Amino acid sequence: MGVLYEDVVVIRHAEKPGDPTVITVNCPDKTGLGCDLCRVILLFGLSISRGDFSTDGKWCYIVFWVVDKPTTRWHLLQKRLLEVCPSYFSTSDIDYYRPENQQPKEPDVFLMKFWCSCDRKGLLHDVTEVLFMLELTIKRVKVSTTPDGRVMFLFFVTDSRELLHTKRRQEETINYLTAALGGIILSCEIDLAGPEFTACSQGAPFLPSEITEDIFSLELPNGRPSGFLSFNPVSVTMDNTLSPSHTVVQILCQDHKGLIYDIMRTLKDYNIQVSYGRFYASSKGSCEVELFIMQADGRKVIDPSKQNALRSRLRMELLRPLRVGVVSRGPDTELLVANPVELSGRGRPLVFYDITLAFKILNTCIFSVEIGRHMIHGREWEVYRILLDEGECCSLPRKKVEEGVRNRLMGWE
Repeated sequence: MGVLYEDVVVIRHAEKPGDPTVITVNCPDKTGLGCDLCRVILLFGLSISRGDFSTDGKWCYIVFWVVDKPTTRWHLLQKRLLEVCPSYFSTSDIDYYRPENQQPKEPDVFLMKFWCSCDRKGLLHDVTEVLFMLELTIKRVKVSTTPDGRVMFLFFVTDSRELLHTKRRQEETINYLTAALGGIILSCEIDLAGPEFTACSQGAPFLPSEITEDIFSLELPNGRPSGFLSFNPVSVTMDNTLSPSHTVVQILCQDHKGLIYDIMRTLKDYNIQVSYGRFYASSKGSCEVELFIMQADGRKVIDPSKQNALRSRLRMELLRPLRVGVVSRGPDTELLVANPVELSGRGRPLVFYDITLAFKILNTCIFSVEIGRHMIHGREWEVYRILLDEGECCSLPRKKVEEGVRNRLMGWE
């Protein structure tokens, strides 16, 4: 008999307050599995304090120690982790997983359009929180405020449950929004998105020239310019003498939310396989990572140019996993947040959620929002452009806005 469905992902809750919850994954291996699992954990807002994983190239065993949250929906987390595990066929006739040759279809994109009678601090985050709770993934957003104070929201979303085409699911969504927003919601419509989604996805035709070179630079600087997220140096060493069959990568850096995901997505994009790894985040904010890796052909990373490219990219992704900047947009103030998109086409989870939460904590209103994707320096970026309310931006220094958003995104609050 093979491994049963319930044995693939096991969640063991902490026995006493303050202890981590332990997540164990035991399934067939694939390149990028660590990235996919870490992304799901990050999507649920959990921080990984420790990890250990090993594989023989066919089967893997992974253990995550995560910091517990009282609001975590553990059963749903288990379900989402199972969905990214590769197919397994037991010796019985029961198929517990989707066959590998049956690739999941692209989810339908829906347009949610609704009006609110007035704006208020934290309104956008309240909407975002409802959609997150309903497992509606925000693909694009356009928010604007009319001269008479009304607010129009355009959310392009996909449904993890694939039920948003049904009347019942739409009514559930509208009811949750109405309950969260009170009496200020005027109307709400949910329809399958058409050509307007493609138009919105392209974002603005250009970005301000003063930010493209600094924020989107892929070069490592001599010093630490403004906008770099790590205050401590990042050490990445690669050694081919410690193992007969693997290149050993050792990383020392400052911890931040999603750090393991940032490492794993970089290795996945480079088609690097991790045979063994362990990582530990201390209570003082530092993180130690050791990985035994090989190329897709099963060989060590010997070529000096490949080593340098991988080392530089890892350092860059740990120094600047996200790009944050505040710039002038004519007479107004605009916040820009950008994150690199995986080669698989997925952006970093919860970025918009954390941005809107930061603005709610800062007690600052948002006038308009645009989210789009741009190809810059041969790489795809997901760019969030947030125009601050004209009356509010003068009361809060730009540096405080930038630091507040950055700290929330990095888990340094």
